[in-house]
Amino acid sequence: MRLGRYTSPMRQVSIIATVLNEIEEIGRLVPSLRGQVPPPAEVVIVDGGSTDGTWERLVHEARSCPNLVPIRDESCNLKSSPGPISRGRNVAIAAARSPIVACADAGCTYAPDWLARITAPLMAATSEYALGGACIDPADPTLWDLASAHFFGVKLSPAAPTKSCTARSMAFTKELWQRIGCFPETVFFGEDTLFDLEARRLTRPAFVERAKALYRPQYTFRRACRQLASYAISDGVLGVRPARFCRNAARCIVQLLGLFSLLWAVVLTTRPGSLGWWFMLPPAAVLALEAWFAFHPDWRFLVRYGPRALLARFAFSILVPWIVASNRIRGSLTGKFQPNRQNR
Repeated sequence: MRLGRYTSPMRQVSIIATVLNEIEEIGRLVPSLRGQVPPPAEVVIVDGGSTDGTWERLVHEARSCPNLVPIRDESCNLKSSPGPISRGRNVAIAAARSPIVACADAGCTYAPDWLARITAPLMAATSEYALGGACIDPADPTLWDLASAHFFGVKLSPAAPTKSCTARSMAFTKELWQRIGCFPETVFFGEDTLFDLEARRLTRPAFVERAKALYRPQYTFRRACRQLASYAISDGVLGVRPARFCRNAARCIVQLLGLFSLLWAVVLTTRPGSLGWWFMLPPAAVLALEAWFAFHPDWRFLVRYGPRALLARFAFSILVPWIVASNRIRGSLTGKFQPNRQNR
């Protein structure tokens, strides 16, 4: 997609985001949104009642940026709403004056041409809903950012094709948002998945190339596992993505069968004249299958980060089905979401 060079504001487009206690991220998010070429008509950011200086930073930024519209609404946190992220987005969209809305997210930055790209199908009236996806920010990824990226639907390259429905990079008409009935304020996680399901019932999304959010999760191993568990719990609570659960449960069973076969092979090879080595074939097949799950989506990009990244990806991939399957069951049984760090 070739984009012209314009500097006058896109009067038909508002960027929205919602934040809570994001002082470490707001200093990267706001400048990247202010740096869009062409600029949006406005950037509406709803603060859900931050206590770490995020709100004060937004107010300070607004003094030098006329199109930055900070809104403080303390109903947009878990103490006041079961779906604070959705509520923050809905408050921002309701306040937006433009007929086209682009969603951004804390923890991300955006290339200068992101807004022009993600809204191009809407400006051309070829679609009323567009998705850009996310990729790991190449500036300073951690080892576990790289290892876990694929399992969060996050790419390693801005050019990689994606059909992710993440609200980190999403655009739609305000009229479509109204027809859907807004983002669902009854759920904590998975609100963008539910919004996407409803949007696709009404219209066909446009998947926009090179319109990805540059995501900077800065995961440790423990944080990556916890985040994956939180998403799986949300799937269980909401009863969505059953195919994902079945796929991961099947992987757990296959891994167990491979382990039992390996143990049986070890026992048999201690007996003279046995053919225990035949039982090594199933574990070898399981390893090959797990390697495919780990590397097939993005190995060409992952290999650039060296052997440590490859080993970390394989280890994380082995754990993924157990984390997803067990926490999906947990969510379906308890019906309770796992709060994020900002809402604890």
